[in-house]
Amino acid sequence: MSPTTKPTAPGARTTGTGPWAGRVAAADWSAVATELDAYGGALLPQLLAPDEAARIRELYERPELFRSTVDMARHRFGCGEYKYFHAPYPEPVEQLKRALYPHLLPIARTWWQRLGRTAPWPDTLEEWLGMCHAAGQTKSTAILLRYAAGDWNALHRDLYGDLVFPLQVVINLDRPGTDHTGGEFLLVEQRPRAQSRASATLLPRGHGYVFTTRDRPVRSARGWSAAPVRHGVSPVRTGRRHTLALVFHDAA
Repeated sequence: MSPTTKPTAPGARTTGTGPWAGRVAAADWSAVATELDAYGGALLPQLLAPDEAARIRELYERPELFRSTVDMARHRFGCGEYKYFHAPYPEPVEQLKRALYPHLLPIARTWWQRLGRTAPWPDTLEEWLGMCHAAGQTKSTAILLRYAAGDWNALHRDLYGDLVFPLQVVINLDRPGTDHTGGEFLLVEQRPRAQSRASATLLPRGHGYVFTTRDRPVRSARGWSAAPVRHGVSPVRTGRRHTLALVFHDAA
């Protein structure tokens, strides 16, 4: 079994190990939090080296690593295909989730405090996933997506059950402008008593993008309110685009 496909042992450190933890820690998390507050999404540093991105992309052809395949056109989710990894995940996927969670957690708790909500998320990812499983959300949610020319992803939210972590991360596994054109990552925010606001981001290969799963707090004259946000992908013009999606709650 190659290093890329080696599953992580159940007793592994909760904060992540290997080079991925160092890359996550190298982000300016104060700046990330500020950008999330302003736009609902923020670019992260390069989390996967080019060879790591290539190896994860190649896993798409190994059906034994996945629990489910979704044809987006069939379900009217857009056009393209994605697969849910089985747990335990390949090592980079697992270690990135473990490394990211402690940095995302303070942002999530701050958001819920602003909205007057009780933050349910414990200090470790293991405890949080244990809560998900106890509530019947036991299905793994790390996703590998593949888009060909003409494919796109409709605006949506990855909720999967009553227990939801409010932030998630996507990582582009290809070179924009070389392996594909188009395929920008989209965020559309429904603003209170105003027209919706959209943003489009072209992710460099290996870089992460963190964004809100469901909504985010926005300040108004009456205090804080929740602005619903949906995400998607614009049509790929040429080539092929692969994306790794890290969701921090499991599915019912």
